[in-house]
Amino acid sequence: MSWKRWLARGDPARRPAKNRIVEGPLALEIARFGGPIALAMGLQTTFNLVDAYLIARLEPAAVGPSLGAIGICDQIAAIGTIVSYGVSVATAAILSQRHGSGDQDAVRRVAWQSLLVVALLSVAFGVAGLAFAGPVLRDVVGAKGEVAELGVRYLRVIVGGSFSIFFLLQLTTIQRALGSSKTPMTMLVSANVLNLFLAVLLVYGPGEAPAVFSWGPPLAKLLHVPRLEVVGAAWATIIARTVVLVPLVVIVELRFRLFATRFRRGIERALVRRIIEIAWPASCQFVVRLLAMLLTHALVARTFTTSTDQRASTALGVVFRLETLALFLAMGWGSAAQTFLGQNQGAGHRARALRSGWIAAGYNAVMMVLLAAGYLRWGERIIAFFTSDPVVVDMATSYLRTLAPWYFALGTGIVLGNAITGAGATRLTLAMDLVVVGVVQLPLSLWAISGEGARLEHLWWALVATNVVFAGTYAIVYGRGRFLLGGVMELDSVRRA
Repeated sequence: MSWKRWLARGDPARRPAKNRIVEGPLALEIARFGGPIALAMGLQTTFNLVDAYLIARLEPAAVGPSLGAIGICDQIAAIGTIVSYGVSVATAAILSQRHGSGDQDAVRRVAWQSLLVVALLSVAFGVAGLAFAGPVLRDVVGAKGEVAELGVRYLRVIVGGSFSIFFLLQLTTIQRALGSSKTPMTMLVSANVLNLFLAVLLVYGPGEAPAVFSWGPPLAKLLHVPRLEVVGAAWATIIARTVVLVPLVVIVELRFRLFATRFRRGIERALVRRIIEIAWPASCQFVVRLLAMLLTHALVARTFTTSTDQRASTALGVVFRLETLALFLAMGWGSAAQTFLGQNQGAGHRARALRSGWIAAGYNAVMMVLLAAGYLRWGERIIAFFTSDPVVVDMATSYLRTLAPWYFALGTGIVLGNAITGAGATRLTLAMDLVVVGVVQLPLSLWAISGEGARLEHLWWALVATNVVFAGTYAIVYGRGRFLLGGVMELDSVRRA
């Protein structure tokens, strides 16, 4: 296929008459579309895993505090990412429905206005990260000692450069909502390769490095790159994401022609208000999920660590990075469900829209079972790959053995929740998450650490119970399908705005 034909596939004026998403064999098309997205989202987690691997090869005294720091900081930094992702969710919901109904002018207007919103969020979170990294890490989370000192430096870089991940997610979401899933995967793979190369240079600099990365120090010395250790990992991530943004913008414009001059105008208040009305519940929902993870980190830090022994935080930092793979794979299938549900709802295929969520959840369940089996079989070896401390390995292995068999429940809730947001029903998903976290996770977690006999395993089982209730709640609500009744009507105001 020539490059002109490849680009033309996304051109609204030249796309084929048959739209696979609304007309093709549903199970086959979801697999064809969702597979690359799930893979791309899974590869996104390698930013974190690559960092953890490189940091785990530093001097023994630096490894524990560094892993603990990035384990906490990545969750804090994810708050900004998730707020921005709420805008992406709203954009995808509107774009997929407008694309399904054939309203391409609305598609272009929404795409441009959503990018303006993301630009404003980038400035706000960048400034906040630089100004409040210390108070958040020390006073809110309760990090101590070297973990806190390293974490503050890391957090200022990773949150200060939030624009890179904000725009990366937004541009890939726009492509996915309009029916393209392979290009975002290619861009994310490229970003990960570049991240590995830069991280080797910036983490180790001209100093000592593992034999497999022996090429790094001489090149770093030639380029006068300093040894930044854990902070270097943050810089590598920001730079890699920023570099990939350039070709991504070009591809989006050439394939979809979204940024025509007549649509590149200042903020349209009515349209931005509509985006925000759908985005804020989605953002709050994901923030609630992240705060639930931070709650676990805070409870572990305050109950099971001291200023001289932060091994419990280190263990949680390692396993949360491994669990991120499950979360992102589920979000990949959830994104596919969101696109299929939105476009089919926009095209008036209500029953097909509803089936798409169940099929995507089924594919994800298979992937979660395989991932859990891998973690149960090789989890201890994988953890030992990042840390040689036997106490940390035991704590982290205990977590995986308890939680991994229930990843299918966690994934089911995520996929069906994302599907519901494809109808624009983000307030419903926010309410459901608030109820599960507030009524189940919070009281069970506090109970698990209460008393003199508190053990980490009790806290792990509280998380298992939360995942099961989470999946059951979403399955019941999704099965009823009532969220589909008002979705198109609510989004029709975009055309009139």
